Amino acid sequence: MVTTDTLKRGVKKGFETVWILSKVIIPIYLIVTILKHTPVLDYVAVVFRPLMQLVGLPGEAAIVLVLGGLINIYAAIGAMMSLALTTKQITILAVMISFAHNLLVETAVSTRVGVSAKLIVGFRILLAVVGGLIINIIL
Repeated sequence: MVTTDTLKRGVKKGFETVWILSKVIIPIYLIVTILKHTPVLDYVAVVFRPLMQLVGLPGEAAIVLVLGGLINIYAAIGAMMSLALTTKQITILAVMISFAHNLLVETAVSTRVGVSAKLIVGFRILLAVVGGLIINIIL
């Protein structure tokens, strides 16, 4: 049986979590939305379109992958929400980001236990690309 105290703590923790995530997701969403109305996002899309098409994504999705790889999954979600993506494209991005997210921090942690930084970054990016290719083919 849930006590009133447990319920209060749960609701409080829930709101704290929403607040923490909102501080990342909302600014990224706004920045990418603003970039959509400038030539910057169009330039990024054109430059990365050939590479991104290999995994079934539009060129703009490169921003999502960079944010996910360098910052964190929540930044990628904020950017993803501001783009007009299909369910298939969202799935591809989710798989790719799950393999290659937060590369800077997690690589630093991995090197502390003796793993080569180049090896771990290369392997995770390779897994992300292979995962994206596979999902693009099967969906």
